[in-house]
This record gives sequence, C-alpha cells and structure tokens, in this order.
Amino acid sequence: MDPVTSIRPLLAIAVAGLAALTILLLHNREKLRDLVSPVAAIVMFAIVASMAPTVLSGGTVDLRLFEILPGVDFAFRADALGMVFATVSSLLWIVAAVYSIGYMRHLHEHAQTRFFACFATSLAAAVGGAFAANLFTLVIFYEVLSLVTYPLVYHHEDEEGWTGSRKYLVYLMGASKSALLAALALTYQIAGSLDFVAGGLLADVDASAALLTVVYFCYLFGFAKAAVMPMHAWLPAAMVAPTPVSALLHAVAVVKMGVFCVLRVVFDVFGVGLVGKLGLGIATAYLVSFTILMASIYALTRDDLKARLAYSTVSQLSYIVLGAVLLSPVAMIGGIIHIAAHAFSKITLFFCAGSIYCASGKRNISDMAGIGRRLPWTMGAFFVASLSMIGIPPTAGFVSKWYLAQGSVEAGQVAFLAVLLTSSILNAAYFLPVSYAAFFEAEPEESRAAVHEIPMVTIPLVATAILSVLMGIFPGYFLTLADGVVR
Repeated sequence: MDPVTSIRPLLAIAVAGLAALTILLLHNREKLRDLVSPVAAIVMFAIVASMAPTVLSGGTVDLRLFEILPGVDFAFRADALGMVFATVSSLLWIVAAVYSIGYMRHLHEHAQTRFFACFATSLAAAVGGAFAANLFTLVIFYEVLSLVTYPLVYHHEDEEGWTGSRKYLVYLMGASKSALLAALALTYQIAGSLDFVAGGLLADVDASAALLTVVYFCYLFGFAKAAVMPMHAWLPAAMVAPTPVSALLHAVAVVKMGVFCVLRVVFDVFGVGLVGKLGLGIATAYLVSFTILMASIYALTRDDLKARLAYSTVSQLSYIVLGAVLLSPVAMIGGIIHIAAHAFSKITLFFCAGSIYCASGKRNISDMAGIGRRLPWTMGAFFVASLSMIGIPPTAGFVSKWYLAQGSVEAGQVAFLAVLLTSSILNAAYFLPVSYAAFFEAEPEESRAAVHEIPMVTIPLVATAILSVLMGIFPGYFLTLADGVVR
C-alpha cells in the first residue's frame, strides 16, 4: 500500500502545543484554563484515530517538512509501531487531564498554569516521537520531552524536588549527550542516512561487528528513559513530583518514549536479522532479565507506595525490550502490546496512589490498613490494575505476558520463560498485600477520620481500570498493529 501524504501527524502534535500556549494565555482565568487540556486531548485523540484505518490496512501516513542534511529530513510517518504509542498517549491524556484538574484543585497546588502547560507540551513531544520518520526527528522530540518534564519533576520546589529533578536531568540529558549523540554520528557515518527502514537501516552496511555492537549499546543506554539497569536511578528519584506527573512519567509519555526508541532501534535501525547475527538479542535479553528481577525485588522492599510503583515500572519496561530482543514473532508482538497493557494498568495504580493521598494524606503502605472500606472505588481499581500487572485473565497484562511466554518457548529460550514466571510471582508479592491490607486489616482507631473519595480523581482511575480489562477482552486493535510491525 502506497504511503498517504497528510498533515495529520503534524496536526496531532500542534494541538497539544497550541493547548500549552493557550493555557499560558489563560493563566488568570482558571476555569477556562483547566478546560483546555481535556478538550485538546479529545481533539488529539480524534486526529490520531483518524489515521488508524490507513495504518491497520498496512499503509503509512507521511509528511516531510524539510531537509537538515543530505539523507536527513525533519519528517513524520505514522506507521504501526508509532500508532501503538500515539494511541496510548493521546487516549490516556484525556483521563489524565481530568484527573490532574481534580488532584491539583483539591490539594491547592501552586504553579498550576506552569504544570498544565508543561503537561500539554510533554504530550506534544511524546506524539512527535511516535510519528518520527527517522532518528533525527525522534531524538529531537526525545530531548524536548526531557526538558519539558523537568519543571514537572521539581514542581514542589523544595529540597527533595530539586535533588530528584537534578538526578532526572543528569541521567536523561547526560546519556543523550554522550552515548546517544555518538550513536547518531556513527550511524550517519556508516549508513549515510538516519531514516527508519523496514528490515533495518544498518542491515546491509559494510561495517565491522565490533563497531555495530558499540553503536547498538550506545543506543540502548543512550535512550535512558527505557530505564534498563544501571540507567534506572532517575526514575525512582522522580517520584518527588505530584502524582499526575508520576502517572505521566511511568505510564503515558516518558518511559514509553524510552522503550519505544529502543524498539525503533531493534526493528528499523538494526533490524531483527542483524541483531540476531551479532548475538545482540540474547545479550540484551540477559541484561533486561536482570533488570526485571532486581527491580521487582527492590519494589518488594519499599513501603512508600509510589516508590514501589516506580520500581515496578523499571521491571515492567524491560518486559517490552525482552519481547523485542527475543526475535521471535510472538515475543515481539507481546513486547509491543505490553506498551499499552502496562500503560493502562500502571496509570491506574498511580492514580490510586494519588487518590489515597488526596483523601487521607497517606503515602506508606503500612498506614493503609482498612482504607479500602473508606475508598472502595479507589482500592477496587487498584486491585484490578494489580491483577493486570501480575498477568491474571481477563486483564491486558495477561494478554501481553501470554505472548511473551509463548514467544520465549518459540525462541527456544526457556530461561526467559522462568524469568517471566518468577517476575509475576514477585509482582503478586508486592501488589496483593496492598489490597489485602486495605480491605481486610483492621483500621487503626486514630485513622477513622472523615475520608471520602473525590469524584474528579476517582472517575478517571475507574475509567483506566476498565480500559485495562477491556484490552484484555478485546485486544484486537493492538494485536493487529503489533502484527503489522512484525510482518
């Protein structure tokens, strides 16, 4: 199918950028300002959805703006992999926008105009990365996302916020300025282009295996948002941000941009054939398996709920990379759809953590005994999302983990099947006690104050919990897109 030339990829980005500008202009009119994000999110999602029929049919939606260097354009292309990321980002922005309004208003947070403007710009950067047609365009939006989320991390402007945000910026910008820049330069020198190519831009180049291996690992660690150990420490440190930001970082934009970039490198820069020929797939699989298990063990030891969720994210992101580098078609499909499965479930969990804090001021799991009887919708949604993270049917997490498990067997790598099963047991060990304590442990006498759920916070988290179940029952859209990538 021939590519369709259209301005729609740029329009999807422009909607969020225009929303950010409008928010800044309406800083003195709070009600109108707060309305901008949900409206823009709906419009962005509609634009993204309008490209779905073309992409589901095997086509692409292309837009070339201008040439930077010979063989390097600033250009956009909506293809199957990009549509997975863009659909998740634009859809979840709708519920995140509503949740953020409820959360920020209830806690009377300062600098709300800056918060909402940066939030909108981060979604513009995420969708820009999703629709990037080449490495140059992708890295531009990757860097914009790092910079614009920095004010969100230091939002509280206290000592803890400044410390966490510095680590956030040093890891993300430091990695890109060194490893990532080197990888880009070497790729351009070797291939004379930075375009994404089906089968791999570097698949047929005349270069040594040692050089290509160096380039590969420069990409893997340069895209530090993927949080592969040891490039993960920024992620727990960023938990000093308000909970809507944590949800943005861990489910919608930032970390998904990281793993999305790694998938682009595996599929469209190196190609499955070259990754297998160089033995990079199995090496990466062992590396991310270590990340999966160690991060799960770290999560098990954390009492702060957001910290536990943060280490869970580090672990779950490596599921996505593992699926790609196993180089089995079924495993690759599992890795791709885990982008959506994890997003729907993890944003629910962070929304629930924020709801608990808004209603009760509690952060630590050890203080949450009996809170499920006060916040039944919140803790019910938390339980559903926990089941998805563990991989229990009929949730989204079951579908992606099923494909990953099948793909491990298909690739003849039973060791990684054991990693997946062990990780799921660890998931259960650190998620289920939270729900058990909330519903079945006795509430302390001193905690029986007036605690109630906040509608503008609770409704979005219930919606995302429902999404995590609906994807488990009806995964067809994401499976079709993933199959389009693998084919």
